[in-house]
Amino acid sequence: MIRLSCTRKSKGSYIISLLLIFLGLWISNAAAAQSRSPFPKKAKRILFLGNSITYAGKYISDIEAYFISHYPKQQYEFVNVGLPSETVSGLSEEDHADGKFPRPDLRERLGRVLALVKPDVVFACYGMNDGIYLPFDESRFQAFRNGINWLHSELVKSGAKRIIHLTPPVHDDKLLGTQGYNLVLDKYSEWLLSQRDSLQWEVADIHTPMTAYLNTQGQTQPGFKLAQDGVHPGELGHWLMAKTTLQYLGEEVGEAPDVLTTLQVHPRGEEIYKLVSKRQAIMKDAWLKATGFKRPGMAPGLPLTEAKQQYIQLEKEIRALLKEKAD
Repeated sequence: MIRLSCTRKSKGSYIISLLLIFLGLWISNAAAAQSRSPFPKKAKRILFLGNSITYAGKYISDIEAYFISHYPKQQYEFVNVGLPSETVSGLSEEDHADGKFPRPDLRERLGRVLALVKPDVVFACYGMNDGIYLPFDESRFQAFRNGINWLHSELVKSGAKRIIHLTPPVHDDKLLGTQGYNLVLDKYSEWLLSQRDSLQWEVADIHTPMTAYLNTQGQTQPGFKLAQDGVHPGELGHWLMAKTTLQYLGEEVGEAPDVLTTLQVHPRGEEIYKLVSKRQAIMKDAWLKATGFKRPGMAPGLPLTEAKQQYIQLEKEIRALLKEKAD
């Protein structure tokens, strides 16, 4: 009987020890999930370069809110310096904006942007404007390739720890759908993607899934659009951009129909998103004002020092919401 009692006691201690080990591993894994990140160690500033679609910035707000909610221990600054009408090819239509001004060329301002922002990670999304909405032409294609190569070289020289090119979003021609100007963007995207193998660049493909989504929805919903004007995506289009980018970064967003679904990991996720969007709206114009540009017709923007004060206040509000879950 004594021997049996000891055996039972040993088995009980063994089971308790196993439970404690598993509990420790679960806590350790949970902590690791909070602290891990797809961005390089010590990365702080995440820069987004692009045209009017990037300036609109909803996909950036989606990505930022996702990271805040899923990685509350990480603190990144997502900087949007997208400039409407801009190209990386340096091309412009003769009658652009009814002849009021040529398309801005990224070459004019990139040096100032990199000097002031000093980014650790850069996302660059060009192509939509670079074919200037005309049928495919080899000379325009070469100007795009030259511009992207120049951009990548400048980003490497800036010391950015990670550079990710985004293929251009889908274009939906009013008459031809994805069989119009989007065919030009198909070629631009294919070339960008080819740089992954030839030059080991990082390229996240948002163009192909957006095109596929648009075509699929159009089969059952005649007249379905991601962009009412064929160019500038609405909320769903921006979410598709954000979702594909997050998946490229290794995030499991599954079939989430919108960003708010992914923010349900936090009970105040929707409120966090509103604060992130408000902050992005303030900061993008402030960063543009601080770094300078030649395109007319833009919002004046706050002085950067004043905008940063508002950034800090909104950060406190966001952190307070995050703390509610921790408490």
